[in-house]
Amino acid sequence: MAQHDQLHRYLFENHAVRGELVTVSETWQHILENHDYPQPVKNVLGELLVATSLLTATLKFDGDITVQLQGDGPLTLAVINGNNNQQMRGVARMQGAIPQDADLKTLVGNGYLVITITPQDGERYQGVVGLEGDTLAECLEDYFMRSEQLPTRLFIRTGDTDGKAAAGGLLLQVLPAQNAQTDDFNHLATLTETITAEELLTLPANEVLWRLYHEEHVTLYDPQDVEFKCTCSRQRCADALKTLPEDEINGIIAEDGEIDMHCDYCGSHYVFTAMDIAALRNNAAPDAPHIH
Repeated sequence: MAQHDQLHRYLFENHAVRGELVTVSETWQHILENHDYPQPVKNVLGELLVATSLLTATLKFDGDITVQLQGDGPLTLAVINGNNNQQMRGVARMQGAIPQDADLKTLVGNGYLVITITPQDGERYQGVVGLEGDTLAECLEDYFMRSEQLPTRLFIRTGDTDGKAAAGGLLLQVLPAQNAQTDDFNHLATLTETITAEELLTLPANEVLWRLYHEEHVTLYDPQDVEFKCTCSRQRCADALKTLPEDEINGIIAEDGEIDMHCDYCGSHYVFTAMDIAALRNNAAPDAPHIH
């Protein structure tokens, strides 16, 4: 039975190491449902979603994080955007044919991973990592070593549960400012590596942790729900339209009779007529409904 999407944090009492366990299956299904992606692209988005959720949980602030893959391969862009409330959305863009058995390097080609962190208060931060590793997990481990100097391991699993897309993962990280023994960390990572997709995606978190670490003392904290949520809105579209030159907007209205703004993330359409645009210019709030 698939687990409800949740993020669990846990700590090892006898080691300066912390962990996270997440399942994101329902959220992943929502991200896929408005699109017809080939399987390798679905898998990349699933892995990115797991990674973004785990990364968001390592941040101690209110705000957003965007993790994106960009490259010159047939998958030009794959992006997941999330926040500290574990509200996630994502989209992919492609050009050309995607081989059914394509791995990360084949999909992205010469590319890189961009991690953008935008706190509600404070400076925006962006980290860029070349795709040196063969897997997304390896590339992110590389990012942590470079940017945080914290030994970190990610374990990402994707598959099917009850015939539906299912994804989850674990993260282990040495606690900042603590001298965890490398041998301890490697030992815990070796144990974590043994998790199967089926165990991770179908068993409750406490059971997964018991299977992995039954000889360790582990504290498991209350979980946080993970969900699909798009932040698009008619107001945001209206704000974007206000920044465009008037003649450009007039040209679109003259040609199409209206402006139809489509959200790639969730499939919503926001339609603005000539009257809506006139109201916007008079700073009136557009109150027409949006159409799914």
